[in-house]
Amino acid sequence: MSRLIVNADDFGLTAGVNRAILELHRAGVLTSATLMARAAATDEAIELARSAPSLGVGCHVVLVDGEPALSARQCISRLVDPGTGRFQPILGAFLRRLFAGRIAASEIEAEAAAQIAFLQSRGVKLTHIDTHKHTHMFPAVLRPVLRAARAAGIRAVRNPFEAAWSVKATAHSPWMRRAQVNLLRSGLEASFRRIVAEEGFATTDGAIGVLATGTLDAAVLDSLVRNIPDGAWELVTHPGYCDDDLNQVKTRLKATREVERQALLGLKPCDEIDLIGFGELAAR
Repeated sequence: MSRLIVNADDFGLTAGVNRAILELHRAGVLTSATLMARAAATDEAIELARSAPSLGVGCHVVLVDGEPALSARQCISRLVDPGTGRFQPILGAFLRRLFAGRIAASEIEAEAAAQIAFLQSRGVKLTHIDTHKHTHMFPAVLRPVLRAARAAGIRAVRNPFEAAWSVKATAHSPWMRRAQVNLLRSGLEASFRRIVAEEGFATTDGAIGVLATGTLDAAVLDSLVRNIPDGAWELVTHPGYCDDDLNQVKTRLKATREVERQALLGLKPCDEIDLIGFGELAAR
């Protein structure tokens, strides 16, 4: 039997993203979403999450391209750009500092804990965690994020690595992106699984849709769903309405969010696929 979590990232980014997430959940397609603690439409997303208790909600921990929950004076000075007080806007800049040992695990743990605590203080029951731009695939980020989550009572985390079968089922993806996904899986997934087990967390057998980010249309989605093997998988999606608010956000995922929303509305999982949330995964 295949179990599938259909998760939407960036809950709280804009009102149009929030609207799409609730629309898809009410249509019976979307089982989960991950909420950003410091985004423009976070307050609205919190209210929507509280009004839809059947929607599993996780914390989308942001360490790149966003606003911190803590100030630089609260022990996260090396995580933020001193000129703006915000996180590094580009993943590469964050990774260079991380690999050079210029970002302390204690800072990552403190910031992740603050984002989780903020959402929980607003009455959001968090089912799991993941990270913006999948930064937790790197061990130096993963362990402190897991420790922050565990201290808050969360025991499930996204496996951000796309399985080989899913890469094969994602037609027409750019070869460079395909090579990156395969390289990251081969180099980092073993350490990810080891750390997750050591910290006592539940996770899936892998993610699907990561390679298709920005190109997830109805044809690609159909191919992925038709090829799902037994196990527990997470479909990573980024639906939304491309409105004026989204056009003000610096993101490559704009019009493509509309394409994903439409594709998901047409999703028809077969009887052999059980749609679940991270809460059910952690309970097993």
